[in-house]
Amino acid sequence: MVYPVAPPHRPRAWRRVSAVIATITLLTLVVVVILQTVQISRLRDDLTRAQRGAVQTADGTDQRLDSVDGRLTALEERSAQIFDPEAVATAVLPSVFKVIAGDFTGSAFAVGAAPEDGKSNVLTAYHVIESVWNTEDKTVKLERDGKRYTATITKVDEALDIALLVVGTAFTGLSTAAEPPASGENVLVVGAPLGLAQSITSGVVSAVRDRDDGPGTMIQFDASVNPGNSGGPVINTGKEVVGIADAKARDAEGIGLAVPIQAACKAFHVC
Repeated sequence: MVYPVAPPHRPRAWRRVSAVIATITLLTLVVVVILQTVQISRLRDDLTRAQRGAVQTADGTDQRLDSVDGRLTALEERSAQIFDPEAVATAVLPSVFKVIAGDFTGSAFAVGAAPEDGKSNVLTAYHVIESVWNTEDKTVKLERDGKRYTATITKVDEALDIALLVVGTAFTGLSTAAEPPASGENVLVVGAPLGLAQSITSGVVSAVRDRDDGPGTMIQFDASVNPGNSGGPVINTGKEVVGIADAKARDAEGIGLAVPIQAACKAFHVC
């Protein structure tokens, strides 16, 4: 007789072992997930700290660079304030002339940008060209490096003692200062004292004073000036014209006077 085969019998102990294994497996997976979560969190924290460190380093670098740039700027400003008469003279001499107006001689200088027609604006003192201004001719001679140029007197301001000439040659015009100089500021006076062209003297600004014989102010300086310096430029350390040499105090030493360049700029609109 054939009997059916009975299904295998699973003891209760094996069932408990299976349940324990499943539980251990699940706990292991949970632990692994927790450890991975913790590791990811730590990695994120490390990344955040690294980013903050990079930002702080960049900020520190920027601050150091700003500090270096600031020091370089300060050094450049200090260098610009150092008075180098030779450098200033070299820069301005090509724009300065000896003026021959009849029997009188003086000084003059090109100013501002040259007009498009190739002519140049030239400033001088009115008393230098006064004798010619009162004639019909109204032309004077400008002399530099052995060459002569004819210039026409176009405008004058007798009260300020300044005059504007136009010459038919393009010359480099000198830059003009926007503000009057300060007392103690170094200056250079360029001109033709006693007819000696391209002469240089140096000194400091003594004061800026109200003028006694007319409107506005006068710059007092101690650089040596003589007859023939009138109309020449008074130059600061930045190679800018601060004034037009105008007079010298009689019976005194070291007292020269100049018309502030701003007065000429305003009167003639050439700066």
